[in-house]
Amino acid sequence: MAGGRRGRWVRRIGWGVLALVFVVVMTAWFFLRGSLAQLDGKRTAPGLHGNVTVHRDRLGIPSIAGADRLDVSYATGFVHAQDRFFQMDLLRRVAAGELAELFGPKALPTDREHRLHRFRTRAAQAYAHLTPADQQLIERYAAGVNDGLQALGTRPFEYGLLGQAPRAWSAHDTLLVIWAMYLDLQGATARRELSRGWMREHGTPEQLAFLLPPASRWDAPLDAGDIAFAPAPLPATPPSWWGQTGPRDALLLTSAETLDAPDSNVGGNIGSNNWAVAGSRSVTGGAIVADDMHLGIKLPNTWYRALLQVPDSNGTTRRIVGVTLPGTPFVVAGSNGHVAWGFTNAYGDFLDLVPVTADPARPGQVRLGGTWEKPVVHQETILVKGAPAETLAVRDTSRGPLFDAAGRTYALHWIAHESTLLNVGLRRMETATTLDEALAVANTSGMPAQNFVAGDAAGNIGWTIAGPLPRRAQPAADTTFPLADGGAGWQGWLQPGEYPRIVNPVSAQLVTANSRQLAGPGAGLLGDGGFDLGARTRQARDALAALGPKVDEKAVYGVMLDDRALFQAPWRERALALLDDAAIKADPKRAEAARLLRSGWTGRASVDASGYRIARGFMWNLYELLYGGANRQMAGWGGNAALAGKRWPDVIARLLDEQPAAWLPRQYASWRDLQLAALDRTIGDLAADGKPLAAATWGAFNTAAIAHPIAGAVPALRKWLSVPADQQAGDANMPRVAGPTFGQSERFTVSPGKEEGGIFNMPGGQSGHPLSPYFLAGHADWVQGRATPLLPGPVEHTLAFSP
Repeated sequence: MAGGRRGRWVRRIGWGVLALVFVVVMTAWFFLRGSLAQLDGKRTAPGLHGNVTVHRDRLGIPSIAGADRLDVSYATGFVHAQDRFFQMDLLRRVAAGELAELFGPKALPTDREHRLHRFRTRAAQAYAHLTPADQQLIERYAAGVNDGLQALGTRPFEYGLLGQAPRAWSAHDTLLVIWAMYLDLQGATARRELSRGWMREHGTPEQLAFLLPPASRWDAPLDAGDIAFAPAPLPATPPSWWGQTGPRDALLLTSAETLDAPDSNVGGNIGSNNWAVAGSRSVTGGAIVADDMHLGIKLPNTWYRALLQVPDSNGTTRRIVGVTLPGTPFVVAGSNGHVAWGFTNAYGDFLDLVPVTADPARPGQVRLGGTWEKPVVHQETILVKGAPAETLAVRDTSRGPLFDAAGRTYALHWIAHESTLLNVGLRRMETATTLDEALAVANTSGMPAQNFVAGDAAGNIGWTIAGPLPRRAQPAADTTFPLADGGAGWQGWLQPGEYPRIVNPVSAQLVTANSRQLAGPGAGLLGDGGFDLGARTRQARDALAALGPKVDEKAVYGVMLDDRALFQAPWRERALALLDDAAIKADPKRAEAARLLRSGWTGRASVDASGYRIARGFMWNLYELLYGGANRQMAGWGGNAALAGKRWPDVIARLLDEQPAAWLPRQYASWRDLQLAALDRTIGDLAADGKPLAAATWGAFNTAAIAHPIAGAVPALRKWLSVPADQQAGDANMPRVAGPTFGQSERFTVSPGKEEGGIFNMPGGQSGHPLSPYFLAGHADWVQGRATPLLPGPVEHTLAFSP
């Protein structure tokens, strides 16, 4: 009897536990569902001038139409907030140095670094300098964001997991989003200058000229076929750190940013391609513009697709289609029916490090160049989740805030600190009708300096720089190191009429891909802030030219998918030349490498290419063996030789060709032995997991690892917050740039006025919510490179706003 009662109680408890679990699961389910975007229905919104409609297609791409530009801005803010508010919040917090408020002490290092710039204070200053029309635009956008956030049934799911509440959006936050892009696109420049400064201090001028050449045989400038330069003479001896690698685990490699390892992430975060073909070569008769901006890729994607229909000055409607950046109310890159445009990072020299000295006889003062001054101290409070707030003293000077690095103090003089130069002027691309008008808009846009390539419906194409350019008081080449004597550096900024431009070149095409843009005098206006090697630019330029006298959008788009291993092929030949009978007899493991370099070589960075991965690893292990000593010494503050100069492959290739005895590290009997050591390290790396060497294909390494940021905070949810583990073709130094978490953040090709023939894809969907049907919508097309339409498809949902 007692046993029966116990059994009933056990069953009751069991059913109670199940009921509780059910309630918890359903509560979580309804909470998550509650933060999905509203797709259909009618809403009233105070402040509207008229009706606005938001149509969505099967991918969730909104077409936003209204009779007033401010109303369209409001609706854009509404849909951004509903689909992407957490992403927007992270962007403003990254710029302002406010991540620890969400994530706790682990975010403090980033906050301390970024709070140095005091961008939240600068945002208030920049806002005051905007035109009243621009202030209105971002104010209405902010109103839409806040209404969109409040209209969600529950707070965005990320805040529920973090136990936080979202904070309202302000017009100033839109300006912070632009500064977040400054940090993303120019934030490594200071480490580059520090790295170059370290190399200058640890070598002779002759050694420096050889190790950091100013140009490369790969360069493909816009104003010439090649760069004319004479390689520096080979110095008699190398610097003391040369060839001193030490233990591999002592290198402290930062592979995701600097490519210090053979199997590191792709590109060193060097990214973006764009090109334009003139109407004389286009089957459409208008220009054809293509753009794929390379960025670190997360979920949701950096970009948010949209089509905006806004009133034109002549009483008609202007249709603008492309990508927006959540946090801003305009199309960043795309086409407005008259002009199409796109960007790549310019990598000019827009920042100086000015050494600072102090004297006990002058307490509270610092010396910048030949001038003593007293820094202004700002107390910055950093809020920290689960811990006391931290106060950071920021010392500001006439040449920028002070910071300590590599045992010294510097003033950070950066064009991004000029709050009067930051604006939302890029939104005027909406009304540009001709190429000349588009170039003028670009030159006055307050954004990180970018290569701007555009084409118009009449067939004209052109290049210039979008964003502010510093006015250099000395040759730009001298400012790519910390200013040894605190020299003049840059003073003021260029006016639009002084910007370099190239319009309608004889080749009827323009290509930029982060390498040196100009061979002529205009190059001095930009300087070298970390140009890419140039192999990718040259390959894209030549591939575009090879398409023939008449091209269409699909052919121009196809160049983005070019994964031919033209740059890596010579390193494969060097490796094969080493693996003769004597080498294989000395170490039989080399036989399999030799076989794969032949049979596993596809001529491309294809997923099945084991030979490609061996050739690439061989090159990078040579870099480790020769430059590892420098990298080990610079690792404490994030410096390295590859960051100091992207042309190191040319330096190594020259040494292998000339084989100077004095530059051979003393632990090797010959240059052949050095190369075999690099190849053996590669074989060991690729077989370290015990699998056959043939299994170490390029795709096995280059596997997508794209995830939502919250997956790091809640690893148990990673499966639901990540893309499939797709193996990807492509690599650095070729147009199809692809890495596990870095690559083509979008691809589009369009002829302005003929957007129906435009092509687009991107790695993530419109929504940042894993339960949304739009979370990964379109991802498979991006992986496969399928040419899917730029314009939204048939309407499946309609949300209407009225005053």
